[in-house]
Amino acid sequence: MSASFVDEAGHDLSDVRPETLPGAVDTLELLDSAVTALGGQRREGQRFMAAKVAEALETGRHLLVQAGTGTGKSLAYLVPALRHARTADKPVVVATATLALQSQITGRDVPRLLDALEDELDDRPVVALLKGRSNYACLHKVEGGYPDDDGALFDVPGSGPAAGGADRPLGGLAQQVLRLREWVETTETGDRDDVQPGVTDAAWRQVSVTAKECLGRKCPLVEECFAERARAEAGEADVVITNHALLAINAFEGLAVLPEHDVVIVDEAHELRDRVTGAVTASLSAAAVRAAATAVRKHTAASSDALEKAAQAFDLAFDPDPSGLLPRGFTEEQVYAVGGVQDAARTGLSDTKGDSKGEDAARHAARSRLSELLDTAERMLSADTAHDVLWISRVGRWSPTEGYVGMSEGEPATLNIAPLSVAGPLREGLFDGRTVVLTSATLAVGSSFSSTAGALGLQGPGSPAWRGVDVGSPFDYRRQGILYVAKHLAKPGRGVSEEQLEELLGLLEASGGGALGLFSSRRAAEDAAEALRDRTELPILCQGDASLPSLVKEFTDDPSASLFGTMSLWQGVDVPGQSCRLVVIDRIPFPRPDDPLGTARTRAAERAGGNGFMSVSATHAAVRLAQGAGRLIRASGDKGVVAVLDSRLATARYGSFLARSLPPLWPTTDRSTVLGALERLARS
Repeated sequence: MSASFVDEAGHDLSDVRPETLPGAVDTLELLDSAVTALGGQRREGQRFMAAKVAEALETGRHLLVQAGTGTGKSLAYLVPALRHARTADKPVVVATATLALQSQITGRDVPRLLDALEDELDDRPVVALLKGRSNYACLHKVEGGYPDDDGALFDVPGSGPAAGGADRPLGGLAQQVLRLREWVETTETGDRDDVQPGVTDAAWRQVSVTAKECLGRKCPLVEECFAERARAEAGEADVVITNHALLAINAFEGLAVLPEHDVVIVDEAHELRDRVTGAVTASLSAAAVRAAATAVRKHTAASSDALEKAAQAFDLAFDPDPSGLLPRGFTEEQVYAVGGVQDAARTGLSDTKGDSKGEDAARHAARSRLSELLDTAERMLSADTAHDVLWISRVGRWSPTEGYVGMSEGEPATLNIAPLSVAGPLREGLFDGRTVVLTSATLAVGSSFSSTAGALGLQGPGSPAWRGVDVGSPFDYRRQGILYVAKHLAKPGRGVSEEQLEELLGLLEASGGGALGLFSSRRAAEDAAEALRDRTELPILCQGDASLPSLVKEFTDDPSASLFGTMSLWQGVDVPGQSCRLVVIDRIPFPRPDDPLGTARTRAAERAGGNGFMSVSATHAAVRLAQGAGRLIRASGDKGVVAVLDSRLATARYGSFLARSLPPLWPTTDRSTVLGALERLARS
């Protein structure tokens, strides 16, 4: 395919020679050398992206780059980053949304690139990986320096002395903790991702601490601390690989968790707003207040009575209210309840200052709980409903990408707060005084960068200058894939309909398996898997049956297997080749109707005179659809079908807007055409 590049205004840039851009000549020479050494092929999209990144670093102008699957975008930004870092006084920071991509960059992409450029660089650049403190084992905790607030480490079924004095086999948690303690003796990094096989969150908590629980320079083992060593290495590095969450903390909270830097490259940038929002979302519950009271009672000489009373008042004030938004803020009783938490936490901090009861780490952990309660309560009491979103949730967990998980009415209330928009804080905390490059395969929505730029603070009065470029993809999508919309199906209702199941069965049978089923909810994925297992002999795997890596491996190894799941599969699966020849999407992935931030942002857009549905729900769906459809074509030899079992993509007025964000596959609504194509593909 001939290369086609466009800028943020839709202007064709195909005639622009990348070598003519500022700072591009040296970058392209390095890139070409690396590609040759790695045995790869020259990709015009990759070269153009590398040249545009070099130009941004040279001119100091922010850049948004949409780089389709197959572009090789990691190399396209790492090469100019390394070139810039050679002469810069401060490191280049590269931030990803997921730990998986962090690991890929540091464990595969960077070492291969540095080896390939060994003859081109005078000195081998130093690249460091930096994560949040809780991702590293705490030596002081492993040696017993912290209290065990979750119960005895080995007080689990199946462990401890049996009748007659014999030892019983250790239970699962105990086995994992013992293995972690042995691992800590030999690990060089203390990084959780280096633990193989992995361990549960409960086990990892027994050997790690949060940033607020950490004793910092007061820790007796600070010189040996894994997290401190990682920070020190990052401070001396040329390039630092980190994540969106640390970037948010560094930008929003004024904490120097990253070394000083002038250049940031944000990969998976379509996730930045949600990841930043998640990092600065805070919660308050009676359970959290009671946990702080327990810690104060156990590990300090102070009284916990005020905290216990505050927890009770919190329950009485918030439990009667249903889950959902508090658009008008608090009632008088709720103000009193949150104020009670604030006062009790402040008093607790005062009473425990200089307390000599117990160990320093135990007292510090108790005080960290109090400090967090105080900060959250103060933030909630000063909330401005024009800029902050307050809502009540119950049980489970809320995330800006998945909504509520495991919510149940009738359970104790949790109060949550998040910013309505992160545009202003990002503008001031991230973009001001730095050069920022943002890249993703799905950065433009409906062929426009405006939505992403606006959400991140790059539009409006006083916004900094930026440029956007779409470097396309090397794949010939119209020849490699089909977009099938099941136009004859009824509009989806709750769950998976019988009509959808029959359609899905027909597609699976025609393709002989090899299907990645992307569903709007875990329940829908499980119901579809259960129903189809009774109707076909083809293997059906479902998220939750085993760990995600093992399921993806089984799916990859068995061309007749299909894998059903939710959001983790929409964005986190890369299975090139014949194993994934059919991607099925059960419905357009609009935000959940009970998503508090989505609802608040929709209302805010409407108050401002805009179309709330299009600017929030449709935009969210467009990005998710593009991510899901992008699971199909991962290499130049891949072929297959993306099947959307939601007729609205073909019939609704917003359907064309959503379709413009998808890879340009050959479109059809003809079922027989698709079944025939899948049958031929299965035989090939």
